[in-house]
Amino acid sequence: MSIFLFILFSYILGSLPFGLLVTRLTKRIDIREHGSGNTGMTNVLRSAGIWPALVVLILDVGKGFLAVFLALNIYSSPSLEVLSGLAVLAGHNWSIFLKFQGGKGTATGFGVLCGLSPLTSFGVLVICIPILVVFRYVSLGSIIGAISSFCIMLTLALFGTTSQFSVPSLVYLL
Repeated sequence: MSIFLFILFSYILGSLPFGLLVTRLTKRIDIREHGSGNTGMTNVLRSAGIWPALVVLILDVGKGFLAVFLALNIYSSPSLEVLSGLAVLAGHNWSIFLKFQGGKGTATGFGVLCGLSPLTSFGVLVICIPILVVFRYVSLGSIIGAISSFCIMLTLALFGTTSQFSVPSLVYLL
């Protein structure tokens, strides 16, 4: 498969609107007509409940991870891993199936991070889960997660404790 087709595949994978599909199947609603109108996990949680939201979370994280995992295993190129991560994230945020609307990309972005640097993603979970439990603001957890992912990856790179660090991965985090 050519690199262009793989990037296109990653974008289409990201475009799969799991929030919409899961809520249609489980609650028979169009999630875009509820809450914030967003198809992401947070709106599904608020509008459809914990179980549909967990399914959406797993699927959205999974598609982010899958794009990076396949890029690594097919092409072994750090730059292509990042490009496929950006493509799957762009697909999630601007889905071709939803007239270029979509989610915010937090769960899918975390899946990409899991593929780029599993150690960094573990650190982000250790920091963000207590924040989410205590404050109950997903947006606060998302912001702290984004900042902490950059700081963790940079720290791991400076101390030479990770082999997952690459300049393209750091650029992705920016």
